Amino acid sequence: MNVAVIGAGSWGTALSVLLWKNGHTVRLWTYSQEYADEITNHHENLSFLPGIKIPEEILVTTDFVEAAANKDMVVFAVPTQFLRSVATQAAGIDFSKTLIVHVAKGIEHHSLKTMSEVLIEVIPTAAPNRVATLSGPSHAEEVSRNIPTAVVAAATNGQVAKSIQQFFMNRTFRVYTNTDLRGVELGGALKNVIAIAAGISDGAGYGDNTKAALMTRGIAEITRLGVAMGANPHTFSGLSGVGDLFVTCMSRHSRNRFVGEQIGKGRRLDDVLKEMVMIAEGVETARSTTELSQKYKVGMPIFFEVHKMLFEGKNPHVAVEELMTRDAKEELEH
Repeated sequence: MNVAVIGAGSWGTALSVLLWKNGHTVRLWTYSQEYADEITNHHENLSFLPGIKIPEEILVTTDFVEAAANKDMVVFAVPTQFLRSVATQAAGIDFSKTLIVHVAKGIEHHSLKTMSEVLIEVIPTAAPNRVATLSGPSHAEEVSRNIPTAVVAAATNGQVAKSIQQFFMNRTFRVYTNTDLRGVELGGALKNVIAIAAGISDGAGYGDNTKAALMTRGIAEITRLGVAMGANPHTFSGLSGVGDLFVTCMSRHSRNRFVGEQIGKGRRLDDVLKEMVMIAEGVETARSTTELSQKYKVGMPIFFEVHKMLFEGKNPHVAVEELMTRDAKEELEH
């Protein structure tokens, strides 16, 4: 099958190699001629995924139409806040018979749209039931080294989800299917905010008990919002919910946890972000989630406190004390 991967960051690069190993013909698009030349000349993405051999059969281009036209599947692997501008380049391409998959984990700021909603909006020929996501606990650094990984392919059409499953699945990359596209997208996006909270807990010197409480109560808040937005509550017990939450809150690879850890140590958000090459999606998602919780009238105290610590400079110890001293509740109380 002919596949295009749009975005040559760590995840786009890792998925390109995986798809090539699965026997597909792969084109990899990057916005930067410098990155295209680097990958072509060195057969390695030195900037984002060093140490991983990129087969010379994977052709790298900066021409979006050359990459994406006449493909069986197009995978968008660009950060959330850039997806709209990149996908707009597909406006003149016939995607009516193309599987469109995104792997971004975020909510678009201002519009509060999920990534599938953005793609359907900006690509006129996109068939809504052929737009999907691939999500779950899947660090590019590990997938590219064939470390066993399980993810979920979600689309409103079950057969589309199964087709994507067949494209990606191999002996070290196991793919499940789900028709709750909304829930899978929300789980993948919102867990990044809780990963920031977990990092803040680490940086501020709290222990395992604190992090476990944040993760458990965090998934409860995610589920409440997801259900209010029409998602299946069981989705948040799966790979894009607790699965992705666990790995992002605990892993040394997690950019969101790293941002939180630095905030917990007393650093300013702007200073932390300036030093990062890759994007921590949870920062902008913290803004979006606060607006969504207000829109849907869902209480999300942990998310609110993360927002205040990131953007208002609230002291983490004060935030934790206020979370701990809220009114007593039943555990399953909404």
